[in-house]
Amino acid sequence: MWWKRKRALPDFCGDLAKAVLALDERASEAAFRAIVGSIEKAGPEELTEGARRLRPALEQVSIGNGGQLAQVAAGLIEAGADPFVLLDVLVERVIDGLEHGVRFPGLAEKDGGEFEAPASQADADALIERVARAAAQAGISREEGIRITESYFTVEDWIPSLLLPAQQKRVRQAFPERERLAAAADAMSEHADPAPWLYGLLQVLDDEPFLVLHRPSGRGYRLTVSGVGDNFQLHTLLAAALIGDPAHGLVDGVRPKASWIAAATDGPEMMPPGGVRGQFELFDADGDRIWGEGRPADIPVLDGHRVVVLDKPSYERAWNTGRVYPLMRPEITLDRVLPEAESAGWLAKVSGRESPEAP
Repeated sequence: MWWKRKRALPDFCGDLAKAVLALDERASEAAFRAIVGSIEKAGPEELTEGARRLRPALEQVSIGNGGQLAQVAAGLIEAGADPFVLLDVLVERVIDGLEHGVRFPGLAEKDGGEFEAPASQADADALIERVARAAAQAGISREEGIRITESYFTVEDWIPSLLLPAQQKRVRQAFPERERLAAAADAMSEHADPAPWLYGLLQVLDDEPFLVLHRPSGRGYRLTVSGVGDNFQLHTLLAAALIGDPAHGLVDGVRPKASWIAAATDGPEMMPPGGVRGQFELFDADGDRIWGEGRPADIPVLDGHRVVVLDKPSYERAWNTGRVYPLMRPEITLDRVLPEAESAGWLAKVSGRESPEAP
């Protein structure tokens, strides 16, 4: 058992937590190296205990000094630690950092608008003085101005600690403060590179009912969709689920290549050679085109289902990437093939709408 060893991963995590709070850079680096050297040999229980020992420091450290802690937390979760040990505190810290950071551009305008991340202690001191002047002009305290600035320049170091667990379905389904976090990530998307990726994960649907209608054949299908990152991936997975033997109620056509399906699910190669090609033209129930760059959550709901209408492609479509989140496992379940009359009823609700012309 790990707790019977002289020194093990949880001990090193505890060392790192103490060193970070003490602002002891030498001890922090030593603990970090020890964690890196032991993480691959650690089992889930040891990884989880290591994560637990980081928690007090993650709660207390300033956002500017906690980036390394957050990165270690992400590494432990990726290696197999229980993400729920830290999820609530990580969400709280990232929300706080995003909501403070998004105020920085307005604050910066009070003192010329041009601020760069400090590269030295002298730069940091100069930045603090400028921030202090801007804060006074904005009517906020010097401390609040520094907190806003620190958040703006460092919150992106914390965001990956949520990108990893959010690719797990069980985490997404229990995510605290999901709407608030999504709004904060969206607001900071222009200023923090990982923020749009976090926002996208927070839009992912799970156990969502879809109604798919194949207009050329008149057939319809009820599916359940989880863990799909964009509509390019959805396109590939719908083709994989629905193209098959018409005698079994499926759609006639050429199935996606195995490499395309692997790229869209859990294959190691996310960008298959030659890219991925589309088999359909996708429209929603209103007759609007479903663009590949969009997300399944953008597809409108009709009578309790997100409706996708498959048409013959008006031109050849291709894209490079099978999926946008490497660790997120999609699920598309074909629940039933609709009887002819039921399919016709659904098609009647969307028929008569002219499909937009291809650009």
